[in-house]
Amino acid sequence: MSIVDRRIQKSQKAIKDAFVELMAEKGFDQITMQDLSERANVGRRTIYHHYMDKYDLLDKLIGEHLDELSTLCEATAELNYAEGTVIWFQYFERNYSFFSTMLASKGAPAFRSRFLAFVIEELKHEMDVTEGKNQGLHQNIILRFFGAAVVEIVESWFTSEIAEPAAVVAEQMGRLLDRNV
Repeated sequence: MSIVDRRIQKSQKAIKDAFVELMAEKGFDQITMQDLSERANVGRRTIYHHYMDKYDLLDKLIGEHLDELSTLCEATAELNYAEGTVIWFQYFERNYSFFSTMLASKGAPAFRSRFLAFVIEELKHEMDVTEGKNQGLHQNIILRFFGAAVVEIVESWFTSEIAEPAAVVAEQMGRLLDRNV
């Protein structure tokens, strides 16, 4: 990796970290590019080199995390939900600042809707309405039901409405999914 590549990565990380910090403090609507430039300690031109505006930055940041969750889903495809959900919560803990800002502060409603769409899409691969306990039910209803439940549990953990440790929440949510999906 070249020095230029490392510099680009360092600048992008500083911009992303500053953005999440500012969202937690001020909320998305109140962030200016000047705020971001000062907090990240980079020039505004550097920000615009990587991102069109704060909406583009938010979109790319959300996309990166959902892509990573998707990769985790692929890597854990052979596991049951109880085991796979623990891996998700480990990722949530490693990226606590981002997810808590996106979910707990209501700073980015776009994140919640994209996260829900992502969860529904991931569940779709596992949902069978042709036989078993879900036979005869409408797939869209089941997917929205369980997708909303997953998002609500994750959000409640970040807002401390569920005060259990991540491992407990993940294991119990996974067991509920294993029983019902």
